[in-house]
Amino acid sequence: MRIGILGSGHMADALGTQWARAGHEVLVGARDGDKAARLAARIGPGARAGGLRDAAGFGDAVLLAVAYDGVKEVLGHAGDLLRGRTVIDCVNGIVHPGVTLATGAGPSVARQIADATGAHVVKAFNLCPDDLWRMTPPLVDGRPLTVPICGDDTDALATVRTLTTDLGCVPADAGGLDRAGVLEATAAYVIGMYIGGVDPRSALPSPM
Repeated sequence: MRIGILGSGHMADALGTQWARAGHEVLVGARDGDKAARLAARIGPGARAGGLRDAAGFGDAVLLAVAYDGVKEVLGHAGDLLRGRTVIDCVNGIVHPGVTLATGAGPSVARQIADATGAHVVKAFNLCPDDLWRMTPPLVDGRPLTVPICGDDTDALATVRTLTTDLGCVPADAGGLDRAGVLEATAAYVIGMYIGGVDPRSALPSPM
């Protein structure tokens, strides 16, 4: 596939690198062209750099991988080009200083993106840090990582399932886009426990 990436941070780096290794063509777009170029160079063959609008209009899917407080600005640059496209949202609404999820009330980040752009948004890849996505393949206790995905469009979901499988992970349908807020709330739970030094898996029952 041809994958546009909006952002040049850790998640853009981790997922973009893995997809390029799987044979996909990646175009990194960022507000800072130098950062986009450096990331494309790190990703290596199969990746190139451009602006936000270049990435937004590129190919089969677009990954939105920016901090929550940058979403509005990025969509302002790229929004009209995202209409009707598959947009993968891995944003969690974490802002600094401190760690605060800004999406505890009101529409989810995914719903905000869909309403602002008319894109076919799929929420995915938001529950784990970039270190896990850099693993080949990502494993938890020796097992392939399960990736919950939320979305409404059949074709967009199929695209994200394929990209999930290409990472060596197992896609799991987690409902329509109205359930994306649940994934964002789950991220708040998981991240909060990790910060507190607790393995969140210890709070979940094992299968009988």
